[in-house]
Parts: sequence; C-alpha cells; structure tokens
Amino acid sequence: VQLQASGGGLVQAGGSLRLSCGASGRTFSSYAMGWFRRAPGRERAFVAAINWSGSSTYYADSVKGRFTISRDNARNTVYLQMNSLKPEDTAVYYCAADLYGVAPTSDEYDYDYWGQGTQVTVSS
Repeated sequence: VQLQASGGGLVQAGGSLRLSCGASGRTFSSYAMGWFRRAPGRERAFVAAINWSGSSTYYADSVKGRFTISRDNARNTVYLQMNSLKPEDTAVYYCAADLYGVAPTSDEYDYDYWGQGTQVTVSS
C-alpha cells in the first residue's frame, strides 16, 4: 500500500484546511485509515480514524468538534477537514492504513503503512 498525503500549508488561526491522502496498492475499501501528527519536539499523536466504510469515526479530544475525517472509496482517498485551526495544531500530518482492524483505532502500532507527511502551520 502506498499513501500520498497532500493539502498542508500555512493558515492563520481560525482558518481551515483540508488534507487528502490518496492510496494505492490494495483495495482501499477493505481497510481503516487514520491521521496522526507530530508537532515540533513532540511525539507523534493520534488525530482521527475512520473504518473501512466510513460509518465509524474516532477523534482525539483535542480536535473533536473542529476536525472531520471522511473517505471516498471510489476515489481511494481519505480526507481530514480541519476548521477553527489553532497554533497548537501546527505539525506534520501523516495518514496511515490499518489493514486488519475492524474499528477505527488510535493506536499507532495497529497501522501497517504510513504516508510521507504534509506540513500544517497555523500562525497566531
């Protein structure tokens, strides 16, 4: 499975961005997807996850109500809509594929493949 994340950039606090992650190499609709982020000087942290069909999602408390994860299985793409962005959301964002899980998970060790990351910078 190959994952390609895009859509990062520089935005002012309160603004919005939509990240995309395109997948190839295996039937996209058969596995769950997640988004993680690594802020400067910090460990990689869970952001959001979605099951294979899109019927179940899971969010970190820090982004709940501001971020929305979704997927389009026809386009082999998962999205992360980020609204009301804060400077503390500044990080490199990574998408990841969980080939064997049924429910969306926050455990990074459940994910089998990772994208290259896209930088999100939120200015105050």
